[in-house]
Amino acid sequence: METSEAIKRILPAFEQYYTVKKESEGPFCAQAEFRSHNEQYFLVRSAHIADIDSNEFVFFADSPDLTREVFENLVNQAWQKGLEKVKPYNGHRNSDITLIIISNTIDAASFEGKAKKIIQKTKRYKSYKFSLHGWSNFKLAVVELDTQSIYFNRFGKDYRKLLEKNIFKNSLGGKEK
Repeated sequence: METSEAIKRILPAFEQYYTVKKESEGPFCAQAEFRSHNEQYFLVRSAHIADIDSNEFVFFADSPDLTREVFENLVNQAWQKGLEKVKPYNGHRNSDITLIIISNTIDAASFEGKAKKIIQKTKRYKSYKFSLHGWSNFKLAVVELDTQSIYFNRFGKDYRKLLEKNIFKNSLGGKEK
């Protein structure tokens, strides 16, 4: 399976709740945005207590052979482009930034044989005014198509089942791996 075909399989899973843009911007082949706004009141609407905004910005990248240099470049660009979209204020709760990389192979030599560990340890976090105006976490998932493996950091593990179901289950004719 090609990386572009895997991207086409995963995007419909996001279209129900996210606004998906399939145009490429920089190194990313697609982007998805989720925005949620909630308000709290006390008995009547005029007794407004709080606004709560929660956002997620997802960047999709495909790389035929993922090297450490390409990996670090994608992580840094996704983090920067995601932070540019964040508008913190007193009603902002969180804005998570997610990067999903789909690759045919991961170059073990450039990662010095520690690709899984490096991916798991990838962490980015930013708080706005000591978290009074919210925070941003970085979620990461890397799919290696040749070995049918999925690697993720601490926050990215939520995407494991979604990626397995939409990429690998479909490629095996409906059978689980």
